[in-house]
Amino acid sequence: MKLTRQELLQRRHKRIRRKLSGTSECPRLSVFRSNQHIYAQVIDDVAQHTLAAASTLDPDLKSELESTSDSTASAAVGKLVAKRALAKGIETVVFDRGGNLYHGRVKSLAEAAREAGLNF
Repeated sequence: MKLTRQELLQRRHKRIRRKLSGTSECPRLSVFRSNQHIYAQVIDDVAQHTLAAASTLDPDLKSELESTSDSTASAAVGKLVAKRALAKGIETVVFDRGGNLYHGRVKSLAEAAREAGLNF
């Protein structure tokens, strides 16, 4: 049985989520990547509450970006979500790559969030 890319992504995501969970002390930085955009959320899984979020669809980011589907856009989203999380007093997070490989746009978002001050 040959699996599609989407099915493989979902399998990886389920495997990762079995091991990861965000708390109020150390929330989860979740990344969702589509072909055209990238989204990042800081989530407290215990309270089921999103603490901070950013994406390439944010009006302040969208006007600055040339393209919403490249690594520079992902880095901008990483900096913005880190800035919003730090403003709420969140310094340490658990990184959830959402089943995506840690490469390319996901990696640039993570590195930009680390440079902006998040620890993971």
